[in-house]
Amino acid sequence: MVGASCLINSIFCSESASQAYDRDHMNAPSALPSRLATADLALASVTSVMRAVDMSGQVDLDRIAMAYSSDRMLRIDGKAPSVWSPFSGFWQADDGWLRTHGNYPHHARALCRGLDVPADAGADDLRAVFAAASVRESVDRIVDAGGLAVAVRRENPEYDQALRERPLIEIGRMGDHAPTPTTASPDTAAPLHGIRVLDLTRVIAGPVCTRTLALLGADVLRIDPPDLPEPEWQHLDTGHGKRSALLDARSPQMAMLLSGADVVVLGYRPAALERLGLSPADLAARYPGLIIAQLSAWGLDHPDRAGFDSLVQAESGIAMIESADGDRPGVLPAQALDHSAGYLLAAAIYETLARREREGGTWHVSTSLRRVAAELLGMPRRDQPQPEREIDPTMHSQQFTVGGRSVVTAAPALPGLSFEAPRAWAGDHPRWRSPRTARE
Repeated sequence: MVGASCLINSIFCSESASQAYDRDHMNAPSALPSRLATADLALASVTSVMRAVDMSGQVDLDRIAMAYSSDRMLRIDGKAPSVWSPFSGFWQADDGWLRTHGNYPHHARALCRGLDVPADAGADDLRAVFAAASVRESVDRIVDAGGLAVAVRRENPEYDQALRERPLIEIGRMGDHAPTPTTASPDTAAPLHGIRVLDLTRVIAGPVCTRTLALLGADVLRIDPPDLPEPEWQHLDTGHGKRSALLDARSPQMAMLLSGADVVVLGYRPAALERLGLSPADLAARYPGLIIAQLSAWGLDHPDRAGFDSLVQAESGIAMIESADGDRPGVLPAQALDHSAGYLLAAAIYETLARREREGGTWHVSTSLRRVAAELLGMPRRDQPQPEREIDPTMHSQQFTVGGRSVVTAAPALPGLSFEAPRAWAGDHPRWRSPRTARE
């Protein structure tokens, strides 16, 4: 990588107003109460989008908190969906704790294979298996079977400092291409009108990024593989303003979509993208002028590792910092690594689109949940979590009808904007909707 986002990194490198406010009000109630500076991270991440877009308006800390807690606000036909699988959670081994993630059925099946337990094993069965083995033994068995598990660890300040020496968002030029004029939108609330974004992401961080781009007017088309269903709640929580279709990544139609895209956002493991011919290097060679944005859990130095926010919290030391008693791991008040990574990447994409218009080029933009975790671990922290401030969620929500069902979701964190309704998952055709831009 040859460059970095000056705007985004400056927000975190300099003392933000939120951090100064926080030190003056260390014990003030918060809608995102924690020992670590979760609310500051959220505010700075959303602010990065506002500054990139030159958006006016007063930020609403409560609305940002509700947006970060959107999975808890979601209601489908008046009911809160179950968002955690019984195969996801903290488990005590004979020498410590581990964290598993089994929300997707294929990950749950892999966990059961690795532990040699039936697919309908209950929490008591799993506790007994974990208690009889070491952390490393259980983690290795699950990972070797294709499942997801990590050891719960304490923070490693030296490692985090090394990560913070690298840009929070890395932006690099991957090839030459003539400057690409874009179609200016007369609507200042939709500055990305005419920009096409191909969304190849899943699970919060990537979808939050592309949802934000759709909120700013982009034509966002999410593509999922035909054999990997998405939990309904997850799509309704982050699918606003996007169309959704199924398509094999190796199909000629995928190549046609990529050739007409301004931006592609990648959220799958780097090694998996390599196998599909969708690595940044492959895409840059085939589609000059494309902006390739990439999110990963652990960073591009770990191409084979899959992961989620909860696993990064556990392995990075965040879970033990947020422990209520110093023994059992705790969690952040929201999946803040995911949400922050999504907003930060969206801001960087916006910046890079403007840079491509001025300078031309093919560009790669990237960050990881682990890099965001290192940033959070380097921010001011408290000895004790703040008191929690109650917020009326109805003041920060939107209601839609999707496929005949009532859906209530969190409103946008960006001031003055409203979401378009989520569409039914996989209910659209894999083709672009918007007119061609000048680059085509």
